[in-house]
Amino acid sequence: MTVTRRLREVRLHSRRTVVRPPLTPRHRRARMAFCRNHRRWNRHQWGRVLFTDESRFTLSSCDARIRAWRRPGERFIDACVQEHDRYGGGSVMVWAGFHLHGRTPLYRIRGNLTGVRYRDEIVRPQIIPTLQAMGAGAMLQDDNATPHRARVVQDVLQRQQIVRMNWPARSPDLAPIEHLWDIIGRRVRDNHPPPADVDQLFRFLQQEWTAIPQQMLQNHVNSMRSRIGECLAARGGHTRY
Repeated sequence: MTVTRRLREVRLHSRRTVVRPPLTPRHRRARMAFCRNHRRWNRHQWGRVLFTDESRFTLSSCDARIRAWRRPGERFIDACVQEHDRYGGGSVMVWAGFHLHGRTPLYRIRGNLTGVRYRDEIVRPQIIPTLQAMGAGAMLQDDNATPHRARVVQDVLQRQQIVRMNWPARSPDLAPIEHLWDIIGRRVRDNHPPPADVDQLFRFLQQEWTAIPQQMLQNHVNSMRSRIGECLAARGGHTRY
């Protein structure tokens, strides 16, 4: 009897590991605290949040090849998760935001994003007008990237009385926009012929961002209660999102 057959007899199957950012005990505690504070939020409350993020897309990419033997239902346990810092190396960096009833344009970021650039190119022309259009009670979700937390950014948000969520670090699974980036990334990889240069790539990204149905955006906002629940069940660990 081969080793492979024996493993399959005990319901272990070879599957690619799931890529997630590393979580320390401190990260897990912060995720638990955030989820406890928002576990009773309803659709209306999440509908007042503008979810934002940057993402980097490349002209060529490779898939993770590490595999793990696991039983059905064990895909997201720690032993079957490949922790990976995904933010690095790429050709086109973009920013966008969405909420229950709309989205921002996709903005191309050229060069390094600093706090001053984030304020002048994104916060003032994109985030503030969008939140104002969303009406009373609207709030901003962004992650803990250094430009987002710069003093110049905090100052302008405070002057405009913008409420910002206290988002836990290393938590892309809690941010619904991350799944939208994944969808667009798959479409980039599946596009034939592929973009010839970064300008074509950006135009393709714009088209794909605009083409996402509004119903899909609403579904992702509505997924927040499930994301929170799964994180609590995992005691701050990785979820299936």
